[in-house]
Amino acid sequence: MTITTEHDQGHRDLPRLMGLMTGDEKHGPAATSTLDALWVLYDRVLRVTPGRLDDPGRDRFLLSKGHGPMAYYAVLAAKGFLPVEWLPGFGSYDSPLGHHPDRVLVPGAEIGSGSLGHGLPIAVGTALGLRAQGLDEPRVWVLTGDAELDEGSNHEAIAYAGPAGLDRLHTVVIDNSSASHARPGGIAARFEAAGWSALTVDGHDHETLYAAFTASHPGRPHVVVARVEPKTA
Repeated sequence: MTITTEHDQGHRDLPRLMGLMTGDEKHGPAATSTLDALWVLYDRVLRVTPGRLDDPGRDRFLLSKGHGPMAYYAVLAAKGFLPVEWLPGFGSYDSPLGHHPDRVLVPGAEIGSGSLGHGLPIAVGTALGLRAQGLDEPRVWVLTGDAELDEGSNHEAIAYAGPAGLDRLHTVVIDNSSASHARPGGIAARFEAAGWSALTVDGHDHETLYAAFTASHPGRPHVVVARVEPKTA
């Protein structure tokens, strides 16, 4: 089989690419809720390309919300990180595209995801590691779900990152109202209380997402809460 990558695909092609992935355990709603945020990041914000996967100066993107990775795989395929021909095999025994991304199998994946709630703490460690190496240009992005924030490890990461002034750290929270524990003032208020810069936006509006992703936040980590349709099941 000839493997090719298609580099001229746009947002309009993502539904077709996602449609190539079939089978059980697709977690379609979990995937589609992240699609617009992922596209804006990879299309307009992240400084990483298929040719820069080993570049120490690249931005790091960590997918913590790893279940339902169809949108992630579709965006990576559209941007040339992985072959479109891989998509139909999604979730099969011999496919590199599992129901959770594997960093040693998926080009461009910085972490392997599994149990939810680990991405933000790993992102804090990544930002600290880059700082220790004197790498001031790379930015660290992590995408989480709102329900993940029920995990205590995330609250420890939030509480640490603000006072540590990790201004290269960025978090995108996909808020589909599925968290079990309410937060007075909302998700953004929890981050702000720990010294973060925080914005809450429509998770499907590309221009609003872009403006929020690129907002200035000197000396502070930054979180964008992207509100999407509430989870119904």
